Amino acid sequence: MTSRTLVSRSPDDTRAAGEALGGTLGPGDVVALTGELGAGKTCFVQGVVHGLGATALATSPTFVLVNEYRGRVAIHHVDAYRTESLTELVDLGLREVFDGDGVTLVEWADKLRPLLPPRTIHVTLDGVGDEPRTIVICTPGAG
Repeated sequence: MTSRTLVSRSPDDTRAAGEALGGTLGPGDVVALTGELGAGKTCFVQGVVHGLGATALATSPTFVLVNEYRGRVAIHHVDAYRTESLTELVDLGLREVFDGDGVTLVEWADKLRPLLPPRTIHVTLDGVGDEPRTIVICTPGAG
């Protein structure tokens, strides 16, 4: 794993960090986001989605579980916050989504860690309220 740490002092900084990552992603990539409620996961996702060429503003799919956007590849935005079990997520077809030809972004990824493929990029956001955010991006090393 290779990791890099960024400091975000604003929502715009958080979106910019996401956009930079989005510019590097391609078919089959999975990004797992973790952090407290209000840490900026959805804000980061908005940047990733923009970096992938989508014009739609990403919103949290908390009540529908998955939003889809179209950029240079299909983008699947999953929010596991309200899920009760791994079975629920498997039944949703997440394994197929992970193995598809789009990019999958997962908020509250700690709830489905056993389902994440080894190639997953892990993003941890730390900080809430008006304090700066620490964003740690861990990418799997070359096998």
